[in-house]
Amino acid sequence: MISMAFPWAFSLLLLPLLLRAGRKRNEPVDAPVIPVGHWLSGMPGVTTHGQRSRRSRQLLLLLTWLCLVTALARPQKIGEEIHMPVSGRDLMLLVDISPSMDERDMVLRGRNINRLQAVKWVLDDFIEQREGDRLGLILFGTEPYVQAPLTFDRATVRTLLFEAGLGMAGRATAIGDAIGLSVTRLRQRPQEQRVVILLTDGANTAGEVTPEKATEIAAAAGVRLYTIGIGAESMVQRNLMGSRRVNPSRDLDEALLQQMANQTGGRYFRARSLPELEMIYDSINQLEPIEQDGQFYRPVTELYVWPAGSAALLWLLLFMLRAAKSRRRGQPFKGENHG
Repeated sequence: MISMAFPWAFSLLLLPLLLRAGRKRNEPVDAPVIPVGHWLSGMPGVTTHGQRSRRSRQLLLLLTWLCLVTALARPQKIGEEIHMPVSGRDLMLLVDISPSMDERDMVLRGRNINRLQAVKWVLDDFIEQREGDRLGLILFGTEPYVQAPLTFDRATVRTLLFEAGLGMAGRATAIGDAIGLSVTRLRQRPQEQRVVILLTDGANTAGEVTPEKATEIAAAAGVRLYTIGIGAESMVQRNLMGSRRVNPSRDLDEALLQQMANQTGGRYFRARSLPELEMIYDSINQLEPIEQDGQFYRPVTELYVWPAGSAALLWLLLFMLRAAKSRRRGQPFKGENHG
């Protein structure tokens, strides 16, 4: 279906007629068309080749004006109604990007990768599967930053996640501030839909708001916290003196993450390896969506480019005709007697 966004624009079609109203002109009578330069040219009622050319240019000018007015009216093609499913979930992803996430204790296809790389690998699939949900992304270190506000644009969220670099937000870990910032972003949404997924590998070492206070604020706002502690519990470190087994997750505050999840009605997960991290996000992905009626919309295709392009072509043709006429005027007419 074709419709006009601004149909009132067609009233501008009368503008040339209004400008010409009141002008007096001599109407030519039927007479033979004579060449330009003939001794009868210019007499009332006599039509010359030049007058016919001028009428052709006037017609092109009117067609150009018609195309411009049509483009201004903004023609649109309205498509069939499309149903867009909406689950009603508002998911805010909180990802720790402090330097400790550079620990290479995750294994992907036989090679060691750091924790942030593992998170990007798993979240890529998780984000792709959350069709119909609004997703947001907060990166935090010493301070939290909203990398992507709540949006249906999953591709943009994925792109911004993959652009995240270690240490971009500072060298410490402000878990409390990150939770507080996510709550401020979710509080305008329906209470039953507010979900925060927090992933970190350490303890709170910075920030103005303590994790305990931030958890109280989240619980009061009806925000459920799903917390994930990432990092292996044992790995072998090799150096010049030999090798030794260490716990790379010794700084992880599991008790705090467990308390935060329990207090807000969420769950705490422990990811010691990449497969465990994948299973955790699969579990979170099973959250039952809130039943809502889907949204309907009609796709709109803008068509104004076609009349606008036609107007440009007609204007170019007019320019070429005027240029040709000017060149002809600069040459002596054939048969003219120069004595």
